[in-house]
Amino acid sequence: MTKKDRENGIGVHARRIIAYAVLIILTFLCLIWFYILIINATRSNAELGRGFTPFPGKYMLKNWDSMIHSTQPILYGLRNSVIVSVCSAVLSTYFSTMTAYAIHAYDFKLKKFISTFILMIMMIPSQVTALGFLQLVMKMKLEDNYIPLIVPTIAAPVTYFYLKQYMDSTLSISLVEAARIDGAGEFKIFNTIVLPLMKPAIAVQAIFTFVSSWNNYFLPALILHKDKLKTLPILIAQLRSADFLKFDMGTVYMTITFSIFPVIVVYLLLSRYIVGGVQLGGVKE
Repeated sequence: MTKKDRENGIGVHARRIIAYAVLIILTFLCLIWFYILIINATRSNAELGRGFTPFPGKYMLKNWDSMIHSTQPILYGLRNSVIVSVCSAVLSTYFSTMTAYAIHAYDFKLKKFISTFILMIMMIPSQVTALGFLQLVMKMKLEDNYIPLIVPTIAAPVTYFYLKQYMDSTLSISLVEAARIDGAGEFKIFNTIVLPLMKPAIAVQAIFTFVSSWNNYFLPALILHKDKLKTLPILIAQLRSADFLKFDMGTVYMTITFSIFPVIVVYLLLSRYIVGGVQLGGVKE
């Protein structure tokens, strides 16, 4: 082994050590907040007032019981958030994939304009259209209803853009044409060929859409007024705004911890499709 080869080997080894060190630091910075949250969920309101400690407290069960029997219907909020988030994730990813497929696989007039127009909509903040949207909801008498929270997620420009970019690099038009020659209909091609190929991208966007809908406070707070129909972010905010005599920070931390677990479960369920897609993409013909 020459001196140059030894120097290259040492350089690669050093870069690998630096990369692992940076990844460990980033992992620590990402996970430390979850650790602090879980620790605080096991402590009483008085202990939290005295500052942070890295050791868990003895009030986890008491905080859990306080959360379940609080003035806010937390379990109803969990159910409501799951309904809204799951439906939003499914509809958003399915119809965004369908839109991306239509623009990718078909040639028609105004194709470039429609694609550009969809991207232009990404530039419009949702808060700008909130007043008009709320007036429409009131005219349609859809307050205290999940339809205004679920149906608009079908039109998701960001989801469409990501799926279209992935489709351009993954889905070959010749594959679609071969399926057409074999006599497959357009819906069958989309559901049996396109969707399986798009699983990694769909899984990523389903996670993002689920988390975005799960954490959404702005629109649900405007539309939902009955306590048993409210989602978890609204109920957590109401717990924090309770009067001083009834306020218990331990219960709030327990509720926030409780609200995070469904997001983790969704990620664990969908992450295998992401990993599987990466492994499949790494195999060369």
